[in-house]
Amino acid sequence: MNRTHQERDVFVAIADPTRRKLIRLLADSDEDLPLYELTPHFEMGRTAVSKHLTVLKEANLVVNRKKGRETRFKLNPAPLQEVKDWLAFYEKFWNERASILKNILEE
Repeated sequence: MNRTHQERDVFVAIADPTRRKLIRLLADSDEDLPLYELTPHFEMGRTAVSKHLTVLKEANLVVNRKKGRETRFKLNPAPLQEVKDWLAFYEKFWNERASILKNILEE
């Protein structure tokens, strides 16, 4: 698997805590946000934040649009469904294990 393909994978995109924080910031906003409003939330420069946004864009988690001279970013939550579906299996798995353990402890 080449690096370009990995960068587009939603699991690779959300593996980084900075990108998860960007997703949260965009999810909490009612409108799309420009880079200068996102950058103060991080201990890094605009270029670094922009690179993280690029990875999120490549995973289709973020869409951007030009408004005048600035680029504004908005969350596209649809690809997170893949993560939810993957986690649902493990949630069911652990709930079943917890139920079995509960039954054993109650005996």
